[in-house]
Amino acid sequence: MTQKERQERSKEEIYQAALEEFGTFGYDQVNMERICGKHGISKGMMYHYYSNKDDLFLSCVKRTFTDLKAYIEQEMETAQGKNTLDTVKNYFLTREYFFQFHPKQKVIFENAMIRPPKHLAEQIQQLRAPIREMNRKFLSQFVARMALRPGLDYEKATRYLETMGSSFQNSLAYYQGENTEQDLHSMLEMVEDLLDMILFGVLQQVDGPSSPAPNREPPAGSGRNECR
Repeated sequence: MTQKERQERSKEEIYQAALEEFGTFGYDQVNMERICGKHGISKGMMYHYYSNKDDLFLSCVKRTFTDLKAYIEQEMETAQGKNTLDTVKNYFLTREYFFQFHPKQKVIFENAMIRPPKHLAEQIQQLRAPIREMNRKFLSQFVARMALRPGLDYEKATRYLETMGSSFQNSLAYYQGENTEQDLHSMLEMVEDLLDMILFGVLQQVDGPSSPAPNREPPAGSGRNECR
């Protein structure tokens, strides 16, 4: 085994130990000594690769972002050819599929995105940049295939969906938290309802061609001035 291979094996051993601890207890409850003692890792080896807990935690966050991005990109390649709504539904669900297979990385992801250590927030956002760019690219392609309502340009629609994407994921996380025994079918139904509201709104457009225009005349005695 070469020196590089030994180094990679040592770093992977540390990562798996850190994943177990951060993915179970979160950032606040973990320290380097605990990881070393519980997982049989020498302090010399630990501090050779990572200077402190923050360095190790950011390494786990980066690995989670990288693995998630690769999984989404691979899954979306297989989704080519589906209709537009199915494509965006699958895109929003793919993250949840990934975390069903990797629950400890889900804890790290939520710790980094929802409850980040304040002094690491900027570095976490920098690590997340490739995922934001991937989201923006996908949504731009998706919006380009949509028939937008008059007066709405593609850039505005893309920004809207970027914003609503975060709300969608928060709603999905809340749903999962309230329904710990939900099955995949129930989740899909809920996703379709949320996407329907995100893409088509919740209010009836009373001025649409299929609805009669409301009476806009002011009530008698309103004192409206008229130009003649």
